[in-house]
Amino acid sequence: MTAPALSPTLALACELINRPSVTPLDEGCQQLMSQRLAACGFAIEPMHIEDVENFWAIRGNEGPVLCFAGHTDVVPTGPLQAWQNPPFSARIDEQGMLHGRGAADMKGSLAAMVVAVERFTADHPDHKGQIAFLITSDEEGPAHHGTKAVVERLRERGQRLDWCIVGEPSSTSLVGDVVKNGRRGSLGGTLTVRGQQGHVAYPHLARNPIHLAAPALAELAAEHWDDGNAFFPPTSFQISNLNAGTGATNVIPGTLEAVFNFRFSTESTVEQLKQRTAAILDKHGLDWNVDWALSGLPFLTEPGALLDGVAKAIRSVTGRETTPSTSGGTSDGRFIAALGTQVVELGPVNATIHQVDEHILASDLDLLTEIYYQTLVNLLAC
Repeated sequence: MTAPALSPTLALACELINRPSVTPLDEGCQQLMSQRLAACGFAIEPMHIEDVENFWAIRGNEGPVLCFAGHTDVVPTGPLQAWQNPPFSARIDEQGMLHGRGAADMKGSLAAMVVAVERFTADHPDHKGQIAFLITSDEEGPAHHGTKAVVERLRERGQRLDWCIVGEPSSTSLVGDVVKNGRRGSLGGTLTVRGQQGHVAYPHLARNPIHLAAPALAELAAEHWDDGNAFFPPTSFQISNLNAGTGATNVIPGTLEAVFNFRFSTESTVEQLKQRTAAILDKHGLDWNVDWALSGLPFLTEPGALLDGVAKAIRSVTGRETTPSTSGGTSDGRFIAALGTQVVELGPVNATIHQVDEHILASDLDLLTEIYYQTLVNLLAC
């Protein structure tokens, strides 16, 4: 489709998709967004942290802050020959599907946010409160120097954030059918169990860590950690990798390494999970060590001004009721929620995120723009 045939949101989405911003690269996406926001009265603050481009933008001087948050980086494409259309050449096909890496996750949402805010500030130049943007290029990567680092700077200066909409692709079948109002915590661990290396023909002279660890790993996998609650499913434990052996078939290994992860609800704490894990490992008499890695604590936005404002906007635009959910992996919302901010995630249908030939229904981005606009009206219109 030619540019004149595109809506403002689709035109901007295509411009963003055409930039090969594979994490942690930004490739000018944030500059494009910043220019648009500056033109409607935002103060722009670029934050280059290590190798990551971020920016903070705000309009208004007092009152509650509604922040739009998201990321300009995308995951790698995989084999280019597997794509029907070049991943960084946005295309709308005959069925009305917008193709390109980032269409769903999450350049489409970024375009919808910018256009919604442009329209809202034009219609309501003296709106209540403040509107902000927190944008990073380090969400799909290690996430050390992106939103997490920006939030720390905002915390140090006492910047308030009352409400935040993260543009993650939350929808399941139809745009707005699901919004994320929280996420489970993620606690990873690398377990090392030490035995004694030896010859397989002389097992009495060795201690096989695979044999020693197997009952403990089975017990960890079968353990009932909690019951969850009205907002979260029960905590889960999964082993994602096991490694032992020297490469020879006649050698009993000296160590076993197991990588595992807890996705945990608010019914369990990090310390409780660590203590219960240690108790099971000790019960089996293992010589063990765990290197722990906390990716994020669980967070929850209960019904209130933000969730009500978003649900009302979805209802008015689509005629459907939305379902709050805490399912899925982690997102940058976990860092923003740590400020005491009400956080929801609202974006396009997530069916093809991180896949070859990522695509969404192009018209969904115009719906999403209208939902963002109506949310602004619900929360900040005079």
